[in-house]
Amino acid sequence: MIGKLKGLIDSYGEDYVILDVGGVGYQVHCASRTLQALPQPGGAAVLSIETYVREDAIKLFGFRSDHEREWFRLLQTVQGVGAKVALAVLGTLPPTDLANAIALRDKAAVARTPGVGPKVAERIVSELKDKAPGFADVDPAVVQLSGAIDNNRAPRPVTDAISALVNLGYGQPQAAAAIAAASRSAGESAETAQLIRLGLKELSK
Repeated sequence: MIGKLKGLIDSYGEDYVILDVGGVGYQVHCASRTLQALPQPGGAAVLSIETYVREDAIKLFGFRSDHEREWFRLLQTVQGVGAKVALAVLGTLPPTDLANAIALRDKAAVARTPGVGPKVAERIVSELKDKAPGFADVDPAVVQLSGAIDNNRAPRPVTDAISALVNLGYGQPQAAAAIAAASRSAGESAETAQLIRLGLKELSK
């Protein structure tokens, strides 16, 4: 199995690059973000490789890091997500943003991927929610709060405060992070109005 390729960029196709390694040209399929980050033809490149062997073909998928390749594998553990959809997701969201979106149950962010509808986005978020926090760079308290909201277990003042911030134009993850911080400083008995006031302070920092 091929795990890594280091060579010179020969040419580009619509969703792949030809990487010249010692005179042998390897066709490597990549996410759009990966292709955009690679150098012009003639430039040197190193790609982490995922090798797919089938009866009729051997297909190579390339990534800028082992971390990105790991997400490619993880995404395909979700029902209905194959290599093409996994590459499309990674073309829309870099690994850290994807981990954050899943940890925060932000289905809308995942659904921005072309070809990924609300149902597939929901499956990605729900099936990978226990794995994503390990890769995310968000506050664990925010992850916990997002999970509680998703499962209808969050206190009413908290959900009302988040809803109020969303109505003011803030994104759901942004609002959840602000109210999580507000809730931590105000305590469990805080009322909605207090949480909104403290949440707005957090957002203005």
